[in-house]
Formats: sequence, structure tokens, C-alpha cells
Amino acid sequence: MSSFNAPAYKIARLKYSGGGDWYGDRTALPNLIKFCNENLKTNFDDDDEVVEVGSASLFNYPFTFMTGHGNVIFSDQEARNLRKYLTGGGFLHIDDNYGLDQYIRPQMKKVFPELDFVELPVNHPIYHQKYDFPNGLPKIHEHDGKRAQGFGLIYKGRLVCFYTYECDLGNGWEDYGTYAGDTQEARQKALKMGANLIQYIFTQ
Repeated sequence: MSSFNAPAYKIARLKYSGGGDWYGDRTALPNLIKFCNENLKTNFDDDDEVVEVGSASLFNYPFTFMTGHGNVIFSDQEARNLRKYLTGGGFLHIDDNYGLDQYIRPQMKKVFPELDFVELPVNHPIYHQKYDFPNGLPKIHEHDGKRAQGFGLIYKGRLVCFYTYECDLGNGWEDYGTYAGDTQEARQKALKMGANLIQYIFTQ
């Protein structure tokens, strides 16, 4: 009898319109998947998928990752689809790769006109899963000297979207040495925070 354990889930990267680089942080998700499979004993497929905001396939993925530096545009249909996905049990992690903030906030308002991003306090469970981050979101890359902030969209008591700002978490998941000045310590922090995010999503 085969002991092969089929991957239970795939993780997807969100492809959006507007000209922003949705494809950034190319090695981020495969590295996070590997880290979670090894340290959380998750059973994710080794490869990430690409899924479009307005696609019916979005509903196949419990966790989607979105990043970029530039413009984002959600059509009305895409905003409706993303809302249906998030209110129906899906989860979106938006990681500002520097420069995304001014574009993503108005687009998420299309998805949830009634909700605002709220900063999650340092005692939020997302920072205290397998790995403990008593000071909240770790700072991975420096840009404007601002502190790292983790914002959430909370729908009917459930965190449906986690937005990491001034942090560059996805950069920290990439292959070591991708960026000048990378340290193994910062990379481990980023991967551990990513694992916390995954653990929280699948147990909340």
C-alpha cells in the first residue's frame, strides 16, 4: 500500500490588472510552502499557482498572496468575485512591495465599501502562533524609516484580509541573497511570520 500523501492544498498568487508587477517576489511562495511543510507539517503542493481576481478558480485556493509596487485595478466583476471569495471562507494576504499602498486601498474599498483596514494590535493571535512576535509584524526591508504595520479587514468577526505595510514580508521569503544586505536572521523572521499567518488562517 502506498504511503504517498497527496498535497492537500495549493497556494495561489493573485494576478491583477492595472500594470502593477503582480508577479514580483518570484521565489517567495515556493520557499514559504517548503518552510510550512517542514515546520508546521502542512501538506501544501510544492508549487504555487497563478489565479486571476475575476476567475472562478479563485475559490479553489484557501490562501492567496498578492504583491507589487504599482497600479492595481479591479473591475466591478473582479471586486464582486473577490468579495464572494473572501466572505465565503477565502483569505487574501496583500504584501506591499513598496509603492502599492496608494493603489490597493481604493481597490479594496470597491470590494468592501463598508470596511476599513484596521491595524492589528501586537497581542493579536496572528503574531502568537507557533512563533512569537511580541512586537507585532517584523521589519524585513527598510524604505522610508517607517515602522512595519499589519492591517486587517474584518468581516463579521473574521479576518479575511491581512495587509503587510512597510515590511516587505514577501521579499524575506525569497531565495537568500536575492537582495543586497539580506541576512539569514531577517529571512528566518519573515518565514516564521509567514508560517504564523498560514497557521492562523487554517485554524481560525
